[in-house]
Amino acid sequence: MKTFINLAEKFSDWTARISAVILGLMTLLILTEIFLWNTIQKTTLISDEYSAYGLAAIIFLGAGYCLKEKGHIRITLILGFLPEKLARIITFIATGITTAFMGYLWWYLFKMVSATYRYHSTSGTLTHTPLWIPQTLMLIGAAGFLIQLAAITIKTYQAISTGEEVV
Repeated sequence: MKTFINLAEKFSDWTARISAVILGLMTLLILTEIFLWNTIQKTTLISDEYSAYGLAAIIFLGAGYCLKEKGHIRITLILGFLPEKLARIITFIATGITTAFMGYLWWYLFKMVSATYRYHSTSGTLTHTPLWIPQTLMLIGAAGFLIQLAAITIKTYQAISTGEEVV
């Protein structure tokens, strides 16, 4: 189980790095768009579309890392008043349910990407971008979040069993 947890955390780190690169590329694209418009009144015609794809990608790709670093909103006020073991049990149940829900969501994202690829769906813009490309980034990010959720669930279960702190 320790190996799975380590792999999940490394995967989250890598998806966060990819997310950061995409954010940098989005910034360059938007700055290029601003520069072109303000100097020669021309446009790239792709800035809005590709920035939207990039935003979806960075949200999904960063979700696992954010969970690993405890950056997601958590309601800890009530847990703080409970005995430590009961708080861990509640956390285990909550993360287990969330992991199951995310597995369900991932499966339907996978079906969406598969259908988009099979039917050669493209964007309705001038670029006719194959939609499976940005959707695949979302799918990878959702997988990272699912794997990280499973790792947190396992860590919480181990903490219940051993009485150690959840790291």
